[in-house]
Amino acid sequence: MIIEIKVPSPGESITEVEIGNWLVEDGAVVAKDQEIAEVESDKATLTIIASEGGKIEIKAAEGEAVEVGAVVCIIDTSVEAPAAAPKTAPAEEEAKPESTAVKTEEKPAVSASVEHDKVKVTSVAKEVMKEHGLSVDDVINGLKRLGKKEVVAVVNAPQAISPAIPQKEATRDEERQRMSSLRRKLSARLVSVKNETAMLTTFNEIDMSYVMDLRKKYQNKFVEAHGFKVGFMSFFTKAVATAMDYHPMVNAQIDGDEIVMPKFVDVGIAVSTPKGLMVPIVRNAESKTIPAIELEIKQLAEKARNKKITVEELTGGTFTITNGGVFGSLLSTPIINPPQSGILGMHNIVERPVAVNGQVVIRPMMYVALSYDHRIIDGKDSVGFLVKVKELIENPERMFTGGKDAGELLLGI
Repeated sequence: MIIEIKVPSPGESITEVEIGNWLVEDGAVVAKDQEIAEVESDKATLTIIASEGGKIEIKAAEGEAVEVGAVVCIIDTSVEAPAAAPKTAPAEEEAKPESTAVKTEEKPAVSASVEHDKVKVTSVAKEVMKEHGLSVDDVINGLKRLGKKEVVAVVNAPQAISPAIPQKEATRDEERQRMSSLRRKLSARLVSVKNETAMLTTFNEIDMSYVMDLRKKYQNKFVEAHGFKVGFMSFFTKAVATAMDYHPMVNAQIDGDEIVMPKFVDVGIAVSTPKGLMVPIVRNAESKTIPAIELEIKQLAEKARNKKITVEELTGGTFTITNGGVFGSLLSTPIINPPQSGILGMHNIVERPVAVNGQVVIRPMMYVALSYDHRIIDGKDSVGFLVKVKELIENPERMFTGGKDAGELLLGI
């Protein structure tokens, strides 16, 4: 029986995808539910699964653009997949110690071979050895004696001065690879942002002491209660959602001649994947707890890196957070993710001297940056929003009081 494997629909707005990579060779025998190919759209990389086992015949080449619903391969189910190799029998397992002992006795010979592999051989010597069918071991074993000439040559060799430092061989080679559909789309979008928005960036710094102490104090209990660790991203996501109550224009978007101001906060979390940057969405962050946000971020990031993310999980978003600090970035100006109007950039946490109550103390500080579209967000809102995020991270308990100080609530002011 012949089964046709067609390109699944990644989303309503996508009509064409690109064959990114075949995970099996043409003519291979595949198993049912095995991943056989990766397809790339301008939003995500998805996998194609074999619906049945059998011999595969590929109909579309890597890099080829195909329409959604097109047949990319067929599977002949009359050819059965080979049975899995049997597990090691108990008798074989019992024999392992004996074989290990034999290998132990042979170690000196193996060690000598490894040492010979460290000998540097010139290209001319390689050609002569190849011509006469000799190996490095043959040449070394054929030496009758080491004279003064050989020893002096080693002493005067540059490698002898610092043998522990490997010298990289000079090359003029180049490697070229085709840009994926996802990266091409991302490149075009980044250029359009620069050309079509009035993007500015404002900066501030945050004392991370309280959040770091909070995580350190309660991390074990948090893991026991929820089964995973709490990171910084969930705190910032909740802080951003809370700060939107005070500066809703940061959450707004331009749609033609109108300004759209959502009553919800859908936060995109930038995730670096082997295929490029992806931004899965945490929806209604304003109504979720920090544990719920942390779990959703963890699940979405894993799906994005494992190419299991759906287009729906990448679509939308009213604001974005990107964390260059995980790569060691001290300060940067993030680029807006259209049609959004703002993006928050987190950075590396560095201990720095700061003034606290007239005293110089060492605190773990993080620079934060807010890039925003000045066409819709005024300076007052952009600066005020970033200050509010700073206040909430430095006083996380305010996230439970709508951003207000507990004393103000207590006194009813």
